[in-house]
Amino acid sequence: MKRPSLGAVLCGLIPFAAVCFPVVLWDRVYPMVCGLPFNFFWLLSWLLLTPLCMWGAYRSEVKRNHSARNDGKGGAL
Repeated sequence: MKRPSLGAVLCGLIPFAAVCFPVVLWDRVYPMVCGLPFNFFWLLSWLLLTPLCMWGAYRSEVKRNHSARNDGKGGAL
């Protein structure tokens, strides 16, 4: 089994870091966005953005595997 590429790992870590770590940045105030508390808005936004990050990780792996498969084929049709 191959190790994942750095790009795929970073695309997978973005949602994790966005949900877990920045919460302390707005812990002191009560900002509202679209009538929702900012923390709830932030988590809902990342719930919707996570599939995009996972799609990016998948695409980087598919591209990497496709190029690795074609490197050794030479002139095959």
